[in-house]
Amino acid sequence: MKRALFLAGVCAFLAVPALAQSPSTQNAQPMAPQQAAPAPSADSSQTPSTADFVKNAAISGMFEIQSSQLALQKKVRADRRFAQHMIHDHERMAAQLKRLVRSAHVDTQVPTALDDQHQKMLDQLRGEDGANFDKDYDQMQTQGHQEAVTLFQNYAQNGDNPQLKRWAAKTLPELQSHLAMAKKLS
Repeated sequence: MKRALFLAGVCAFLAVPALAQSPSTQNAQPMAPQQAAPAPSADSSQTPSTADFVKNAAISGMFEIQSSQLALQKKVRADRRFAQHMIHDHERMAAQLKRLVRSAHVDTQVPTALDDQHQKMLDQLRGEDGANFDKDYDQMQTQGHQEAVTLFQNYAQNGDNPQLKRWAAKTLPELQSHLAMAKKLS
């Protein structure tokens, strides 16, 4: 049961950028679990709106911070240096995003709480210990960073706000580095 809930949560997490593309898909059901790595969704190559980019970037960063803080609190095998690195880098990125949204007069608010999908994933991690926590944390970090890389690549290439577009391009190599580190966790 835990594995099914985890897979449903991961699939829902992977669908966030695609769901943000169309208001009519906001209530869509999560994708069915797959054995192999999921193929990119049809919308993964589309550029998100500025509001969607800000929302998804902020929520992704909050999840990285909160899940990594949890890894440090639980004192499990999870790579503590990795968790500390994620907290430090994503807190800095969150502050940059907030400043940029204010200074660029972007007509959107930076979210201050996780969306339901990410909150469920965090709650799942809160309920786990030991090897289960380690495995799920590692998988969520890898998949979350892959989604972030895709989001930032798409916006850096075709975003409609020049300042956010430059920031996405500047931040992308760091997220790619995080992804490489996350892949080494498992």
